[in-house]
Amino acid sequence: MTRWRPGITGKLFFAILGTCILVLVLMHWAVRLSFERGFIDYIKHGNEQRLALLSDALAEQYARQGDWHFLRHNDKYIFRLLRSFDREPETNLDMPPHGWRTQFWVTDRRNARLVGPPGPIPTDGMRREIVVAGQNVGWVIASPVERLTRSTDINFDKQQRRTSWLIVGLSILLAAGATFPLARGLLRPVKKLVEGTHRLAAGDFSTRVAAPGKDELGRLAQDFNQLASTLEKNQQMRRDFMADISHELRTPLAVLRGELEAIQDGVRSFTPETLASLQMEVGTLSKLVDDLHQLSLSDEGALAYQKAPLDMVALLEVAAGAFRERFRSRQLAIELALPEHVTLFGDSDRLSQLFNNLLENSLRYTDAGGKLLISGETRANAFILTFADSAPGVSDEQLARLFERFYRAEGSRNRASGGSGLGLAICQNIVEAHGGCLSAAHSPSGGVSIRVALPLNPELQRNV
Repeated sequence: MTRWRPGITGKLFFAILGTCILVLVLMHWAVRLSFERGFIDYIKHGNEQRLALLSDALAEQYARQGDWHFLRHNDKYIFRLLRSFDREPETNLDMPPHGWRTQFWVTDRRNARLVGPPGPIPTDGMRREIVVAGQNVGWVIASPVERLTRSTDINFDKQQRRTSWLIVGLSILLAAGATFPLARGLLRPVKKLVEGTHRLAAGDFSTRVAAPGKDELGRLAQDFNQLASTLEKNQQMRRDFMADISHELRTPLAVLRGELEAIQDGVRSFTPETLASLQMEVGTLSKLVDDLHQLSLSDEGALAYQKAPLDMVALLEVAAGAFRERFRSRQLAIELALPEHVTLFGDSDRLSQLFNNLLENSLRYTDAGGKLLISGETRANAFILTFADSAPGVSDEQLARLFERFYRAEGSRNRASGGSGLGLAICQNIVEAHGGCLSAAHSPSGGVSIRVALPLNPELQRNV
């Protein structure tokens, strides 16, 4: 048999209800304790007043009579005095009603009983002496207040107890009625988040939940929506990535297959020109596979970075020198505007790969007769490099997508003019591995300006 276990709503309900019950019970006992103590003080104060009035009245009467013959065994006389005190406004000084069974005894100066209930006279009761002409002639004694308030035959006290517990019971019912909808209302956003999480785990990345407010639950809902949006975007990027890879591989493979079938069918003879065409397509495939491998390694952080202090200016000059002949063959110029010496903590091989990719990118997409300006400056504890080439330029929409994988800004996808579309993505990973940032903007010369910001302080770089 499955054991029933309350859910989070039930747990919250019982937690709040239990707290309310505990508070109500504690309040009940506190009120009862306060009432009893206050009631004792109230009765004690009234008895003190009655004792004083009785003592003065009996002293006055004793002075008239000269002895206690008028009072001996005359209980009615005491009752008439007490009733007269209750009827006279000037003597009713905040005294409790006479019906609280407070018992009084009157004794002479030798403590012999004159009037009072039968039985022993309490020794712990309140006493007040009766003084006539400066001499003690007797005592007025009242029953102990504590004994009175603990007596089970006090109807008022019993009524107060019943009323108090009735209030506690009604309060518990009211708390239960208010706690259940409160618990459900508080946990409704949590349930929506749970349902959304289940749908998200099932692969429905379009799932979104409504933010209930600006509190913690609201921020949690916003974070959930951000997570779902990121997963949806990553899923779309993965699909696009697979589609781009298949497209990039399909074109050279189709050319190779066509060339080989033509040679096999005898349509085309196997000549050095044909071999060069086949080698070019194989080289394109090899370049694509190498770029994919480099990108996967940089994404996972598996590229080996052996950082050491190095001269950035000398490294740039070597990279630019290696490309000068290729730039000259396409009627392009390379101009350098660099400081004399800049020392930076980095990996020379990976930074050379970064510079080569940026130079290759400008070489492929700059029209003949143009130029590439490489400038650098030290600013705010960082070395800022700018690779600004000339026309053609790109639109703002294309500029924002330059670092996306397999994206090429030229209109055609002719492989002769474009690379794999992975070079700038690899550059971004290399720069981030050195603690820097890579961005793109419009060049003053009409082309694209790639900005590389690398920190000069090794402590600012991320550990790789």
